[in-house]
Amino acid sequence: MIRRILVTSALPYANGSIHLGHLVETIQTDIWVRFHKAQGHECRYFCADDTHGTPIMIRARNEGIAPELLVARMHEEHLADFRDFHIGFDNYYTTHSAENRHFAEEIYLNLLQGGHIAVETVHQAYCDHDAMFLPDRFIRGTCPKCGAADQYGDSCEHCSATYSPLDLKDSYCALCREHPVTRSSEHFFFQLSHFETFLKDWTRSGALQSEMANKLEEWYASGLKNWDISRDGPYFGFEIPGQSNKYFYVWLDAPIGYMASTLHYCNQTGISFDEYWRPGSQAEVYHFIGKDILYFHTLFWPAMLKGGGFRTPTSVFVHGFLTVNGQKMSKSRGTFINARTYLDHLDPEYLRYYYACKLTARVEDLDLNLDDFVHRVNADIVGKVVNLASRTAGFIQKSFAGQLCEVYPEDGGLYASFVQAGNEIAQHYEEREFAKAMRAIMALADQANRFIEENAPWNLAKQGDLTKLHQVCSVALNLFRVLMTYLAPVLPQLAEKTRHLLNLNDLHWASCQQPLNGTTIQPFSHLMARVDAKRIEAMLSASRPLEENSTPQPAAPAPVPAPSSAESASATIQLDQFAQVDLRVARIRQAELVEGADKLLKLTLDVGSLGTRTVFAGIRAAYQPEALVGRLTVVVANLAARKMKFGLSQGMVLAASHPDATDKTALFLLSPDAGAEPGMRIQ
Repeated sequence: MIRRILVTSALPYANGSIHLGHLVETIQTDIWVRFHKAQGHECRYFCADDTHGTPIMIRARNEGIAPELLVARMHEEHLADFRDFHIGFDNYYTTHSAENRHFAEEIYLNLLQGGHIAVETVHQAYCDHDAMFLPDRFIRGTCPKCGAADQYGDSCEHCSATYSPLDLKDSYCALCREHPVTRSSEHFFFQLSHFETFLKDWTRSGALQSEMANKLEEWYASGLKNWDISRDGPYFGFEIPGQSNKYFYVWLDAPIGYMASTLHYCNQTGISFDEYWRPGSQAEVYHFIGKDILYFHTLFWPAMLKGGGFRTPTSVFVHGFLTVNGQKMSKSRGTFINARTYLDHLDPEYLRYYYACKLTARVEDLDLNLDDFVHRVNADIVGKVVNLASRTAGFIQKSFAGQLCEVYPEDGGLYASFVQAGNEIAQHYEEREFAKAMRAIMALADQANRFIEENAPWNLAKQGDLTKLHQVCSVALNLFRVLMTYLAPVLPQLAEKTRHLLNLNDLHWASCQQPLNGTTIQPFSHLMARVDAKRIEAMLSASRPLEENSTPQPAAPAPVPAPSSAESASATIQLDQFAQVDLRVARIRQAELVEGADKLLKLTLDVGSLGTRTVFAGIRAAYQPEALVGRLTVVVANLAARKMKFGLSQGMVLAASHPDATDKTALFLLSPDAGAEPGMRIQ
């Protein structure tokens, strides 16, 4: 059955450039959309720039241009960045549009008529120096809930609490640093509490991940507060109908941008808008968002839609934040990386694949470990997948005029098993378990490479066994085709190169049910280069402030000096230093002796969404390798990879021993309780 699916990702704010944090969401969304399109479904991806609010107005004023010119310029920049990362929007629009104004006014007037808008006199922060009421994001101070310093005026990034800007402690104007005064003004409030019963039912209907539904229970328990949907001028936005110098708050018209982008597309293509957004719609509507905007998308937005006369989303999918090398993105370390800076140095498909390897259906932060990034892309995509074509296509071209076997050769059921695996991989994609999908695909790639190694086409060519050579290379390229069909949602550019190489009409999911027989392929050309670690450093350098580019910055705080044995029991570190250590549950999939090493075992670890890691551990005296297979242990997952003469060690497993023990067999590998799963974070 063909499904009608509408998908959105959160609207980037037009006040800044796209960075790698934004791309976690758009890449996640794009992969999901491309998968559904490959399945033959009617799936469309809509987004827009979020263009209103005081920050836009202030920046335009500082640049000496109209806000409309600023948002138009940023729109072109955002579009170029997304296009070059192969984000396949069906329509990318703007909230500063006639369509957006129309729906904002329609929803507001319906809410007003329904008795869901109240007028209240509010006391607001006002900056005498700048002669304006200060929006939430232009007031900074100490969170009244948890005491975190330097928080915004509407919500705390540390504890997620929401509050009035006047509740902030030690508040100051973000423009001039002066302490604001308090003035009163009439504002319009959306009475969210009117929709509490509806919202409780909706959030427990399966529309949200369970951990997000549980989070909303905290807000229900504290009571749903009325929401201020108006702002005083000067303000860049839409004026409220029937009012003077009153504007819709940017967060009212921002999510309406999903609808405006849909209508703009529908007007251009003749498709029915109502079949997506009006009550009774049979379409599926999905929003991908970050956890920082949960409140707006899972309380205000569905309630606005309900009261405004529109249908509610089928589901809202929430993801975590991005860290780089285990830490918050930092300009001083060069890890706050804009999309364009990345594109100036690296292939966008490297990042698409790495994100896919880390993304799950859970609300987990994603860490871009740059050493692991280099290793995983080079080992998986270049070393395992592209390798299949590069080692065999040349033989087909040289010895068989570019033509595959007329009859698919006997391969011991290998091709059939690859096709069958597509069902499980498709389920992983559908459930947004991209990390599981990538592991399953790479497991198939390992099988294909074993087939190549066992049959050694280079030896067959030397021996003149052309019949066997033709068969082996035809099998290999067919397996490559299946792998690239499964990877196409993640690597669309490489998929297009594959389609051209193999003379295919498309790489839709069902197209590989039968192997290619007698197809004439194109001459092989380069598909993907290995990641050059020097380009990583160049990217980091380009991302640092100019005055710091000449001085390399440490990737982490300086280590605490090692204590002497006499003071080791009482040596301490700071909590923020300990918090940088990412401890994860891992399952030992394979354990091997290391030739030439008396103390080491080579462990292959399954770390869930973090993928597979190789660790060399000094536990050989205490354990036989076969006794470790299948066992759970704990691994330091964000330890920088270490080059050893035996290979690359990508972490450290934890073990315990008595500090005075001399018996090296008295070593105990740490293990979590039964029920733990690979990838779980140790709290």
